Amino acid sequence: MSARETKSQYSMSFTTGGLFYNESLLIVDEYFATTDWGLTRKSVFAKNSIQARTESSIKRRVREICSRLELLSEQQLALFKNGSRQEQQYLLWIAVCKCYPFIRDFMIEVVREKFLRMDLHLQHQDYDFFFEDKAEWHEELERLRDSTRAKLRQVLFKTMREAEIISREDMIIPGLLTEQLTKVLVADNSSWLAVLPVSDMDINSWLA
Repeated sequence: MSARETKSQYSMSFTTGGLFYNESLLIVDEYFATTDWGLTRKSVFAKNSIQARTESSIKRRVREICSRLELLSEQQLALFKNGSRQEQQYLLWIAVCKCYPFIRDFMIEVVREKFLRMDLHLQHQDYDFFFEDKAEWHEELERLRDSTRAKLRQVLFKTMREAEIISREDMIIPGLLTEQLTKVLVADNSSWLAVLPVSDMDINSWLA
């Protein structure tokens, strides 16, 4: 078996929407009313809580948002429900990175490395170079049309802006983590701290 074949496939189904901040708030409220994701999906769909225009759009968005939120721990969901807007945005970004290893790897291997070098301008070519590099090992990336590649980049940059990982001008924004957020991330897996623009010194201090 070749090295290419041993690599797990990237899911690249993040072409719809962005961070889904407002929709996630509604869905998490529904989840805590039932504490069951299956019932949450049914309830949100039946009531069209997220106010999508068509039935197919409702299904697609509810499926996408729930697939992300389900990956957060109960502690993280509780903080998302009651935390500050910035804590909520960061937690949604963590959920995105959990759901899509391609985005996680881009954040760690490109965005974080640029941040640590104090090279704060994230450019489209940074993404393009990363994509081409990963495509050498992932045939599922090679098969994507150019229009799909462009759409994926557009959605990812939009999501990062909405999470305040980067600014409107695509400048990396240094992360400001609260004690509560740090605790729920470390309790889950401290490696998730690396998908936020924070320094190694800060991470080491939180793990001490």
